[in-house]
Amino acid sequence: MKANKVLDNLKRRFPNEPEYHQAVSEVLPTIEEVYNQHPEFEKSNLIERLCIPDRIFSFRVTWVDDKGQVHTNMGYRVQHNNVIGPYKGGIRFHSSVNLSILKFLAFEQTFKNSLTALPMGGGKGGSDFNPKGKSNAEIMRFCQAFMMELWRHIGPETDVPAGDIGVGGREVAYMYGMYKKLARENTGTLTGKGIELGGSLIRPEATGYGNVYFLLEMLKTRNIDIKGKVVTISGSGNVAQYTTEKLIELEAKVVTMSDSNGYIYDPEGIDREKLNYIMELKNLYRGRISEYAEQYNCKYVEGARPWGEKCDIAMPSATQNELTGEDAKTLLANGCFAVSEGANMPSTPEAIDAFLEAKILYGPDKAANAGGVSVSGLEMTQNSMKLSWSAEEVDEKLKSIMKSIHEQCVKYGQQEGWVNYVKGANVAGFMKVAKGMMAQGIL
Repeated sequence: MKANKVLDNLKRRFPNEPEYHQAVSEVLPTIEEVYNQHPEFEKSNLIERLCIPDRIFSFRVTWVDDKGQVHTNMGYRVQHNNVIGPYKGGIRFHSSVNLSILKFLAFEQTFKNSLTALPMGGGKGGSDFNPKGKSNAEIMRFCQAFMMELWRHIGPETDVPAGDIGVGGREVAYMYGMYKKLARENTGTLTGKGIELGGSLIRPEATGYGNVYFLLEMLKTRNIDIKGKVVTISGSGNVAQYTTEKLIELEAKVVTMSDSNGYIYDPEGIDREKLNYIMELKNLYRGRISEYAEQYNCKYVEGARPWGEKCDIAMPSATQNELTGEDAKTLLANGCFAVSEGANMPSTPEAIDAFLEAKILYGPDKAANAGGVSVSGLEMTQNSMKLSWSAEEVDEKLKSIMKSIHEQCVKYGQQEGWVNYVKGANVAGFMKVAKGMMAQGIL
């Protein structure tokens, strides 16, 4: 395989999909060497089969707002690869959603799920519906309309969606209610459900907690203690909130959070009381992070991201391509020695190159933010067994999974005197999927 040739062919066949091209181009060069050590892979054209999704569903979603106005949005489900288990991946509601973004997310999800060692394939879905400013009734009607089309393509052993940006417990519950009504079964087909619907404890916290657990494993390799370290975090949603919560518990000092309008910088650090304010502001009132600056009299920078602030550790937890090459250079110049990604593909290729060249501790998303889908997998297990585990049990299993993912990254990413976690995560995830595909023949 020649990575450039494969990528050029994909760009020709699937033009105008930059996020998908970016995700593929980040993986292919790192697995090229190990791929070429297996001539049987090339003989079966495995790389092209792995890059192109098994199938894609797209459909119109028609719903009615509170004023009786009829609206239409597009809905999608990308079922990328199910060689290890049923398709598994979130549903995203955001105005930016398109096939390019969902194909990149489903591609990444395939490797991420492989790393967890749980029996899950990769998929992703969503709609260009924007839940901001919508009433509960409007969101309910949209979720029900969305599921009226999607339900026929999913199931507990086929495809198990979860939440993502714009889709939390409320939206999952609305979709799950409609799924049960249409499918006439109660099998836990969606994950991220509330506890009263068969959801798992620790699921809301899982992506943030898991990211911190992965960070701790990286820090151990250089005998660095997290206590007292200054951390910049982007975002103020679920992932950012619970990343901050776990860091507070470990006595690190979180100084930034952000939203789409700007970021706050609190040099005294965000403590438990301040985090509770942010959670209430964002989860209940859907407010803007600028209100935190007014409440606690700290700096707010409009229209910017927090990577210019001095820190020891950066944890991008908002959205894709939020950390540029210039941002990376600024972080490095300010003494940042670790980056662990809570969002999906938050660093641009230029930023990743800068981190790798500097040989800092860089935890890529498919490894560092795998905690969320890991606990979704544990939720699937609990639903299948018709039981629930305690928060302590789930948390211990999450720690064990994140430790195992780190070990795989070290095994495949060890280079002279340092660990290339990007290569390690990509090769480890790829090899499991590739061997499974070879074992099952040409399908």
